[in-house]
Amino acid sequence: MDKIIKSISKNGHFRAFVLDSTDTVREAQVRHNTMPSSTVALGRTLIAAQILGANEKGDAKITVKVLGDGAMGAIIANADSKGQVKGYVQNKDLDYKKISTGEVLVAPFVGNGFFVVIKDMGLKQPYSGQVDLITGEIGEDLAWYFLSSEQTPSSVGLNVLLDENADTVRIAGGFMLQALPDATDEEISEMEHNIKTMPSISSLLTGDEPLTAMLSAIYGNIPFTILEESPLKFDCDCNKERFRQGIKSIGAQAITEMIEEDHGAEVVCQFCERKYEFDENELNNLILGN
Repeated sequence: MDKIIKSISKNGHFRAFVLDSTDTVREAQVRHNTMPSSTVALGRTLIAAQILGANEKGDAKITVKVLGDGAMGAIIANADSKGQVKGYVQNKDLDYKKISTGEVLVAPFVGNGFFVVIKDMGLKQPYSGQVDLITGEIGEDLAWYFLSSEQTPSSVGLNVLLDENADTVRIAGGFMLQALPDATDEEISEMEHNIKTMPSISSLLTGDEPLTAMLSAIYGNIPFTILEESPLKFDCDCNKERFRQGIKSIGAQAITEMIEEDHGAEVVCQFCERKYEFDENELNNLILGN
């Protein structure tokens, strides 16, 4: 089962989140039938959204939009504070790897653009923050968002590793480390060294007690305390009634055309690919206001 562990250094100078999101990203790949580059880009965005969602409380919802001008198109993920996330990538069919290493390429197909975070906390107006994409690798872009929009120095690592033969998701996860206001320059330098020298996320996630091992690698000699462990999963809250209201909103004339031309309607959820069928009787009832 996927999960996130939240932690804080015992001196209160740093906090870190570590995530195993393997099942989440596997589910997304299966639902959207994504090719390798698209799978990795979507997976990283889902993990980024889970990190941001874990920062929130109550019924808050987070939307992450990676809006690049490359062939990938838009990548959208929506998460809540309870670890549930859903998302999609506009171009599902990108499959590019480095010839020498087999590394899946992402950034060249994300391109230049914006990293957007929308926080809906149930108030009249959602908060929206936006920064330029600085690398298109998504992890670095999330760290830049934290620094630029929230003035919090952060290190973020996001990793989606595919099986070499089948291109299915082998492992996925990540971490976020943030320096809190009382952190000293010496401590920050020590943490930076830890991040630079730690094993890869994929190797840590394939070992024993992977998230605890990741935390130990991040903190090094700095003592820390685990605050909370919570489950994570891919979950879409779409339903037929929501789409029924959406069809109703387009007006009687458009619904009549659906009946005359197609004798019904099929609606597909962008976030999870679930299909909803509406027959002629259902559409006629919408025209009548039922």
